[in-house]
Amino acid sequence: MTSQAAEGPESVAASRRSKITPEREREFYDAVLEQIRECGYDAVTMEGIAASTRCSKSTLYRQWKTKPQFVAAALRSSRKVRFAGIDSGSLAEDLRLAARAAGDWTGKDTRLLQALGHAVTQDRELQQALREALVDPEITALREILRRGVDRGEIAADHPALEFVPTQIFGVLRVRPVLEGKYADPDYLVRFVEAAVLPALGLT
Repeated sequence: MTSQAAEGPESVAASRRSKITPEREREFYDAVLEQIRECGYDAVTMEGIAASTRCSKSTLYRQWKTKPQFVAAALRSSRKVRFAGIDSGSLAEDLRLAARAAGDWTGKDTRLLQALGHAVTQDRELQQALREALVDPEITALREILRRGVDRGEIAADHPALEFVPTQIFGVLRVRPVLEGKYADPDYLVRFVEAAVLPALGLT
């Protein structure tokens, strides 16, 4: 029996994966996400990523069996919570700060969401990874901001507009490029929150 057979396929695969350093893995992830933003999901290939990162196709296919698995791993690795840590003591100000934070990263993330739009409806793993990386953490953080406002007595827990705040903010991020050909930058989002979100919540 060979040593590889004794170890079993899982340990052999783990050994192969371990040859990629975290820095090199990050380079692969950055490359695939940037190419999706620039060219669209369908145009990106494992061969193209291999060429741009100067590695062999076999290296990528050993690590990630398919393009959807590769992209899903890249999305999960890029997870950041932009709204985390926002807590000014005022619900209105927290929402302004959240709007400004969203505007700071809207270009990259909105392009990525748009580029993956059709693909995520076809691949459940890709859809889940996109939600885990870009959607769920921010919605959770926004709901925490709203909950603190309720706890401070700034707004009633049963206010009918509360549940729609994440939809409003994410909606304008996605829709403005379609309607106006511009991303929702920080100033635009703050104005949107002050003109539409705060009045709906009864705040000034």
